[in-house]
Amino acid sequence: MSEIDKSGEGGNGGEPRSGLLKRAIWGVAAVGVAAVVYIIVQASSNPAAHGDLKSVAKGEMAKLTISPDATAAPATTFYDGDGKPLRIADFKGKVVVLNIWATWCGPCVLEMPTLAKLAAEYPTDKVMVVPVSVDGDREADKAKSFIAAHAPLTFYRDPKMKLPYDLKPASVGMPTTVIFDKDGVEKGRLMGGADWSGADAKAVIDKVLAAD
Repeated sequence: MSEIDKSGEGGNGGEPRSGLLKRAIWGVAAVGVAAVVYIIVQASSNPAAHGDLKSVAKGEMAKLTISPDATAAPATTFYDGDGKPLRIADFKGKVVVLNIWATWCGPCVLEMPTLAKLAAEYPTDKVMVVPVSVDGDREADKAKSFIAAHAPLTFYRDPKMKLPYDLKPASVGMPTTVIFDKDGVEKGRLMGGADWSGADAKAVIDKVLAAD
């Protein structure tokens, strides 16, 4: 799993204040790690929080962390390839598989074809696989071309890298894949690369789809 690069887009002329803040946040990334551990412990000690999802999170999905609380998706704005602003809430009524990635993240690049295969398994009125690039403006064209080569995925971007930090708890590395139910509630997340093309991932998505 690659660490999130928070150098922003300051170039050689000095890092913007927001970039410095993000670096400071990264300096206390252990807090985010502790939060993830807390979720795992809480879920382990509270079988009711698992629901049936953990029972099907096997094989490639064994690292899936089940959310112990009904955490709503952040209201953070990201953008489609045409620059249209979007939020996770705009996909309400569908199961959303949010993938945070970047072109400089090796594991992200390796798993993207498997996310494309997962997307092809479901109609878009049921499941949306939403790969959100956190590449800066200079890498935007490269990221867009990469996604274009992995149909039926659609290109989305978060050039200010806000979305990873607005998740609760914040994402501390990439790739991070978060599964939201039809009401926009986080059901689980997987940190690190995985094969999303097989029966293991489909079992998890089908379970979330089947829930009321």
